[in-house]
Amino acid sequence: MYYDLRGLYWWPGMKKDIAMYVSKCLTCSKVKAEHQKPSGLLQQPEIPEWKWENITMDFVNKLPRTRSGHDSIWVIVDRLTKSAHFLAIRKDYKTEKMARLYINEIIARHGVPVSIISNHD
Repeated sequence: MYYDLRGLYWWPGMKKDIAMYVSKCLTCSKVKAEHQKPSGLLQQPEIPEWKWENITMDFVNKLPRTRSGHDSIWVIVDRLTKSAHFLAIRKDYKTEKMARLYINEIIARHGVPVSIISNHD
């Protein structure tokens, strides 16, 4: 609701006020429940048996641009050893460029992982 209204209205504490209103609104809670998939139980991933078998990855975005044009960092972490690769990237890299970088930097060094955990769709 805040994002719908912010283009038309603004006041100090607006986001907090809207969140409070929506949390107490019976109609809002019913409508929201219909549109959101119910969350499942949090499941702890199994402990890996071998290094670089299971990895996690995430992106650090909105960084100051470097001279070479990089503005993000792709963080890839081995879940067993916690060792990590920090790959300088640009937010506008195409999928093909990201795939090549992943193959050259991760798969070439550690092989293909069994599983990858990421919060990005």
